[in-house]
Amino acid sequence: MPKQKFPEVDKRLFHRMFVCMKCGAKMKGDLIKVREGKVKCRKCRAKRLRPIHREPKS
Repeated sequence: MPKQKFPEVDKRLFHRMFVCMKCGAKMKGDLIKVREGKVKCRKCRAKRLRPIHREPKS
């Protein structure tokens, strides 16, 4: 039986969320600033970030 997805939960978990490509830390940020390289990872100071995956890879 699939779980019902609420838009509020989806927005809180995935909207403006990015993952560091180097260390895997999650952070919120603005898409425009991430693309320009103005947002850094808090853990390792890398600028390479990707959007978080919405569905698990399996």
